[in-house]
Amino acid sequence: MIALSLDRVAVTYATLPTFTDISWEIHDNRVVGLVGPNGSGKSSLLKLISAEREPDQGRVIPRKGLRIGYLHQNPQLNPEHTVWQEALTASAELARIEAELSHVEAQLSRPAVYGDEKRLTHVLDRQEKLLAAYENLGGANYEGRVHSTLLQLGFAEVDLSLSVNVLSGGQKKMVGLTKLLVNQPDLLLLDEPDNHLDLNGKAFLERFIRSFKGGVMIVSHDRYLLDEVADEIAEMEDGNLTLYKGNYTAYIAERELRRLRQQQMYAAQQKEIAGIEAAIARFELWASLVVNERHIRQARSRQKMLDRMEKIEAVTEQRTMRLELGGWRGSNKVVEIIELDKWFPASNNGDVVIVLAGLNLLIQRGERVGLVGKNGSGKSVLFRLLLGELEPSAGEIRIGPSVKTGYYAQEHEVLDGDMTLIDTIRHAATLSEGSAVSFLGRFQFTYEQCRSKVSTLSGGERSRLQLALLMLANVNFLLLDEPTNNLDIKSAEVLEAAIEEFDGTVLVISHDRYFLDRVVDRIVELEDGALTEYIGGYTDYQNAMQ
Repeated sequence: MIALSLDRVAVTYATLPTFTDISWEIHDNRVVGLVGPNGSGKSSLLKLISAEREPDQGRVIPRKGLRIGYLHQNPQLNPEHTVWQEALTASAELARIEAELSHVEAQLSRPAVYGDEKRLTHVLDRQEKLLAAYENLGGANYEGRVHSTLLQLGFAEVDLSLSVNVLSGGQKKMVGLTKLLVNQPDLLLLDEPDNHLDLNGKAFLERFIRSFKGGVMIVSHDRYLLDEVADEIAEMEDGNLTLYKGNYTAYIAERELRRLRQQQMYAAQQKEIAGIEAAIARFELWASLVVNERHIRQARSRQKMLDRMEKIEAVTEQRTMRLELGGWRGSNKVVEIIELDKWFPASNNGDVVIVLAGLNLLIQRGERVGLVGKNGSGKSVLFRLLLGELEPSAGEIRIGPSVKTGYYAQEHEVLDGDMTLIDTIRHAATLSEGSAVSFLGRFQFTYEQCRSKVSTLSGGERSRLQLALLMLANVNFLLLDEPTNNLDIKSAEVLEAAIEEFDGTVLVISHDRYFLDRVVDRIVELEDGALTEYIGGYTDYQNAMQ
C-alpha cells in the first residue's frame, strides 16, 4: 500500500537547488535503502517526508492517518534523564493528556466543583473525553510497552537507571529508536542508524529491520547492512532520484549495466548527430554555390530533425577524492606484542579494572589485519599503547626499526579545529599556499573551505582531511580507527582501493563488515581482554563463529 507520495518536490539551500522535480511513491511494506554522496540531499528528503520542513516546490501527500517515526543521525535526548525517564517521553500527546487528567482529578476534589452540578457535569465530560483519548493512544499499557521495547532493543534491566549522559553513541540511537517504536509508526525513517554500533549491534539492527511490520527508509553507508535488509535502493545524485529493485549488490550491478547502455546509446547518437551535421553543412555549401531552394529546404529539414532529437547525456563519473597512500618496504616484523597487560585504577582503595590481559600478536610486513570487538572491549586502548600514548602495565610491545606509523583517529582529535585547512596541510608538508589548495582539491574541498577553519567541517569532511594528511605522511604502517564511519560509499571504495595499492602494513579497527571483507586477510577479535585470531575477512570470521 502507498504510504506517502512526493509530487515534483524541490529543496533549495542558499539559492542552489539540492534536488528538483522529484516524484516518488513510498510503500509501507518495503525496506528502501537511500544512498548517495554526502550533501546529495538524503537527510533533506527525510525531513520532507517527516514534515519537519516544507518543500520549496511540489507537494508531499501522506496517506490519511499515516504515522511516521524519524530517527535523526544524532537523536536529541535529555542528558539529565535516565534511560527509563527519557523513553517515557516518547509520546508528547500522551504526556499532555496525563497532565490534563491530573488537573481534572484535582478539580473534582474541590468543593466548588463537586458542589456545583453544572460545573461537575462539565468537568466529568472533560474527564470522559480525556480518558477516551488516553485509551486510544494505548495509555493503559504505555509503560509496559516502553519497558518491553527497551528490552527488545538490547537494554538490560540494570541499564534503565543509567543516565543518558553516560550512554555510548549506539545506545543513544537505541533509546531514540525506542521512542519511535512505542508510538507504533507505519513508516520508519532511519538516518544512519548503524553509526556507533559494534558488530553485534549491527547484526541486531538487521534482525529488527527485517522483522518490522511496516515500511522502512534507511540512509546508510553500510553496504553489508543494505545487502541484508533492502528490498530496493533509491539513489540520490546530482539532484535526481533513481530507483533500483533489489539490495545493494543488485543495485551496483544494475547501475553499471544502465550506465554502459547509456554510454553506448550516447556514442550511437553522437555518430548520428555528426552525420546530420555533416549533411547540413553539405546542403548549406551547395546552396551558397548554386542558389537552390531545394538545398536550403533540405538543410532546414535536417536542422529541425536535430532540434527535435531528445539528447542522451554522456555518462559522467561521480566526483570523489583521489587518494594514494604510497608506502614503502620496512621491517619484516612490523609489530610484536608479547604478554601485554593493561589495567587502570578503579578507585582509591587499590582496585583495578583490567582491560587487556596477556595479549600476544605478531603482524608481519604487508599484512592487512582487522581488529574487532564490542564497544568498550579495549580496541582504542590497544591503539594508544601502539602509538606510545599509554604505557603497558606489563608485557612488551616491539615496533620494527624501519616502521613509520600513520594514525587515523575515529574522533578526529588529531586535527586542530582552530587551524585553517591550508595551514593544516602546510604544517604537514612543505607546500606553497597554491599547492596546498590544489592538493586539497583532490579531496573535494572548495577554495572557500580551504580558507575555513577545521572546526567548520562536517564529519565526512574531517575524515577526508585526515586521509589527506595520511597521504602526505609517507608512512609504511597504518593504524586506522573506524576510517569509514563518516565517509560516503564512493569515498569508502576509494579508500579500499588505496589500501589495496598501499605498499605497507595495515591494522584497522572497523565495524564496517563490507570494508573488512574487501580489505583484510586476517581478523583478531578482542574479548574479555584477550585476542582470538581468524584467517580471512568478516564473512570468514562470521562463519567461524557460527
